[in-house]
Amino acid sequence: MTEIEGILERITFQNEENGYMVARLQTATESLTIVGYLPNVSTGESLRLSGEWVLHPTYGRQFKVEAFDVLPPVTVEGIERYLGSGLIKGIGPVTAKKMVKTFGLATLEIIAETPERLQEVEGIGPQKAEKITQALVEQKQIRRMMVFLRGVGITPALATKIYHRYGEKAAEVIKANPYRLADDLFGVGFKTADHIAGLLGRKDPAADERVRAGVLYYLRKYTDEGHVYVPLGEFVPEVSKELEAPADVTRQVIAALVEEKELYLETDRLYLSFFYWCERKVGEKILSLVKTGPTAQAIRFTDEELAMLTFEQRLAVEKAFQEGVLMITGGPGTGKTTTIRSIIRGCRLRGERALLAAPTGRAAKRMQEATGEEAKTIHRLLEFGYTVGAGLNYGRNEERPLEAEIVIVDEVSMLDLPLFYQLLKAITPGTRLILVGDQDQLPSVGPGAVLRDLITSEVIPLVALKTIFRQAEASKIVTNAHRINEGEMPEFKGASDFFFLNVAEPEQIVDEIIRLVTVRLPRYLKCDPATEIQVLSPMRKTVTGVENLNLLLQEALNPRGGQALEIRYGDRVFRPRDKVMQIRNNYTKMVFNGDLGRIVRIDPEEQVLTVAFPDEQEERLIDYAFEELDELVLAYAISVHKSQGSEYPVVVMPVTTQHYILLQRNLLYTGITRAKKMVVLVGTKKALAIAVKNNKIENRYSWLAPTLKEMRAE
Repeated sequence: MTEIEGILERITFQNEENGYMVARLQTATESLTIVGYLPNVSTGESLRLSGEWVLHPTYGRQFKVEAFDVLPPVTVEGIERYLGSGLIKGIGPVTAKKMVKTFGLATLEIIAETPERLQEVEGIGPQKAEKITQALVEQKQIRRMMVFLRGVGITPALATKIYHRYGEKAAEVIKANPYRLADDLFGVGFKTADHIAGLLGRKDPAADERVRAGVLYYLRKYTDEGHVYVPLGEFVPEVSKELEAPADVTRQVIAALVEEKELYLETDRLYLSFFYWCERKVGEKILSLVKTGPTAQAIRFTDEELAMLTFEQRLAVEKAFQEGVLMITGGPGTGKTTTIRSIIRGCRLRGERALLAAPTGRAAKRMQEATGEEAKTIHRLLEFGYTVGAGLNYGRNEERPLEAEIVIVDEVSMLDLPLFYQLLKAITPGTRLILVGDQDQLPSVGPGAVLRDLITSEVIPLVALKTIFRQAEASKIVTNAHRINEGEMPEFKGASDFFFLNVAEPEQIVDEIIRLVTVRLPRYLKCDPATEIQVLSPMRKTVTGVENLNLLLQEALNPRGGQALEIRYGDRVFRPRDKVMQIRNNYTKMVFNGDLGRIVRIDPEEQVLTVAFPDEQEERLIDYAFEELDELVLAYAISVHKSQGSEYPVVVMPVTTQHYILLQRNLLYTGITRAKKMVVLVGTKKALAIAVKNNKIENRYSWLAPTLKEMRAE
């Protein structure tokens, strides 16, 4: 084995997930290419490498690294490059230059042994000095941990997250119970934890701790897919097969978890306990509100107002003041917003207070713009946040309910069971609840099918708005949405806002979408492609899926050459001005799964990326440490599911048999109803016909409708 030493000059390629790198190393005599696994090293560092020379058929002579050590830099230039590489949080190129100018070759020694002297450097105060010192200590500890973590198959990116979660006890925690990783860390699944357990010699297929972790993981996976419970008879054989564990062991573990109240078993329905009680409490609260007595005082409309409202709208407004709970449903162009405005006017006439809310910031902003009244997200309405002593909690609840006569919630198809439960907790009999939505939209991203279940239960009065207003009939987006909903093919002849481009091959579909977004539509509509055009796709994978479209659209709309900075996280690259989406609920940052924003700043010195998220009133700036970037994905293209509650000036959508499994009527309907000015479908008439004819509704395991019926009968 050969040994060489040198300074890491440039990183050509780096996989953050596994540490594999292609780079240039400057030795005392030459600049050469090195390849291999070098986790957590940065440009400017001095390295001692062990390995062998290889001849690559395309790239020529390379040094293949088998092992390495990081050496302290021995020159002023090396120290400056090392410190300015972004390796240590708080030090960038400018600060590194100042430090080396002040301390010279003693810089690293001073940081390690007398960090208080850092304040001698211009621009470094006590707080920054402490931050730099802590970052250096942290970096050394992470590197020490790497020896153990790399041995059990943990990637550098994951190792950093593990360190920030457990600190110096990380190795101890993992050795004691590697399955904790699946519970404690976002992005770590049971299979990763199980692999680590195997490398530690801890993978007994029937071990209680393993089966317990597997049962909880797979049950949570069901809730991630929208289910509230899972039939026990389906779950046990499926999980036993996945775990390669005997079914009787799986049943024993489930029984123990039920005994510990971690799970709840009702006949054949297996729940995570929280979701069982959500379902029960929602049922109780709904029936309690429904029983609220009617109000005698009627709403009086002027002749002008009566002329503007359909019979269904007038009925909805009247019932809004007569019922404890009311549902108002309708498709696009049927006057849901006009109905809400009339209800608000009725409140003013009676001297009552109305509160408006929606599940997401985008939906709340739309509601506010449409009604001219303040609207909040449900989280904001319920004053969700951090309080000293209580941590994260809802400020509005049974003890401190909402103060209003009417609460109006729009886009209820997006409302999942847990959030609905928190809302109901803050509403007492005497406050009327109006739920507005489109039952033909896709169900919520989170668990449950609240709107569908409430309609099915038939315990809540319902007014369905069906009349399409004349001005809406002029829009092919509206008329075609209703045609699709009725199982008819959309019409394109004479349309000025609804187009279909017949393209057969997936690669050609992608090329056409890129041309539409970057050239044709901006030129035709005089619009900004980054902010006014949204690409929606039914699937994440495939050539015409979200992931591939995002890579191509990023290069077309925000290329690397146009940016001075970029940060790579695994296979994702983020640049300033990129459109991004949050992919998990982060209650600390108050950003939620599906929220869209734009990167406004990348700070390599502080190792922070900042995203601006539009809110009900104004943009909110949210900081992400680099190790938190697994919460973000590019959003030039997003899935139709994640587009719920949003409205975009222009929607472009591939319709191809590549997406056969997801060619469904309600998915197509949801996608096109996101557009305000124009829809462009790109694909084949065959795929479009399949989607229109397929009225299969996603089956979700939810027991809310039967629960409501049972409770009403008692």
